[in-house]
Amino acid sequence: MADIKSPAGPTGTPQANPLFLREEELRQGIEMLFYAYRDFTGEPDAILETYGFGRAHHRVIYFVGRYPGTTVSALLGILRITKQSLGRVLRQLVQQGFIDQRQGTSDRRQRLLHLTDKGLELESQLTATQRERMARAYREAGAEAVEGYRNVLAGLTDHAARANFKRPA
Repeated sequence: MADIKSPAGPTGTPQANPLFLREEELRQGIEMLFYAYRDFTGEPDAILETYGFGRAHHRVIYFVGRYPGTTVSALLGILRITKQSLGRVLRQLVQQGFIDQRQGTSDRRQRLLHLTDKGLELESQLTATQRERMARAYREAGAEAVEGYRNVLAGLTDHAARANFKRPA
């Protein structure tokens, strides 16, 4: 297959393609992303399975832990899933004591979500394996590569969602 065409240069003639934009390089990047995701989620998946939970439960637990007091509406925006799907997962997590729903102070219709102690423990367990994997990869790659990685991930993310990425302190 042909290389992806680069935009025209200042003189109007096409510029030479950087090697990383060649079809094979792009496909390898896609493939690596699939393998990385598989391995990144593998250990947490095994933990979740012992509770009868899946990846949707993991995402809810992660983001409620990351943003305590988040609303159901905000969580729907982050996860981009249907209200029905979130309702099913959230109901399980509440019934089993992993998440607590509190009434909003300014709007009593709001449901503010918080992890319970049991939820905090599970979130910590799930995130520990991923944090270790991420730390190892960051150490091996070095600071400049980590910055490049962050830029690539931001580029893969819809522009509006990029506002969620805060620079570490």
